[in-house]
Amino acid sequence: MKLTDFGKTVGDSFEYAREGLAGKWAKWFLLLISCIVFPLIMGYMMRIYRGANPSPEPDNWGTMFIDGLKLFVVGIIYALPVIILEIAIIGSAGLALFTGAVNPPADPTALMGLFGAVLIGFFILLVVAIIVGLISTIASVRFARTGSFGEAFNFGAIFDHIGRIGWITYILALIIMVIIVGIVEVICMMIPYLGPVILLLLLPGIILFSAHYITLVYDSAGSS
Repeated sequence: MKLTDFGKTVGDSFEYAREGLAGKWAKWFLLLISCIVFPLIMGYMMRIYRGANPSPEPDNWGTMFIDGLKLFVVGIIYALPVIILEIAIIGSAGLALFTGAVNPPADPTALMGLFGAVLIGFFILLVVAIIVGLISTIASVRFARTGSFGEAFNFGAIFDHIGRIGWITYILALIIMVIIVGIVEVICMMIPYLGPVILLLLLPGIILFSAHYITLVYDSAGSS
């Protein structure tokens, strides 16, 4: 994937979402319901990850649900290091606050050092979360394509695939996607009272855009 392809990827993904939902109120409503029952929308995303174009109809609900649960399990396994690290850091922060409140140290710099260690811990957590996100995004598409849990954790193949996309290109591509989705979310949340409702209504479009965008980025490396 070349840097000049970003605009085309964004445009194609917007068009994918527009064609998938414009005037198709029944499909939009079913996807909205699927967003609430999250394994359904994750199963639907699996279909997009497999390269469905145009966007598929939300049907075969049992298969969608099972596929979504499988993808959820993959996501949870990838998230375990982040979850464990987060629990440890939050526990340390809570202990630091409790210790400082119950038994203030004679040397205030000792407490400051403890809080500094906690801040470093949160920075490490952020770095680990980003790394996990980079790997798990490709792993999710790989899992959708192969249907194999083993391939979802085939790190050699995953790193090779990212390498063929280009690490810098891949990271920039995800940053662009996050910024676009973030702008939409911020604009919605700035609307008094109706903002959360509007954001909820836009969720199917956001999911179609994001899933197709990730699929295009994945496919830019060629077959693996």
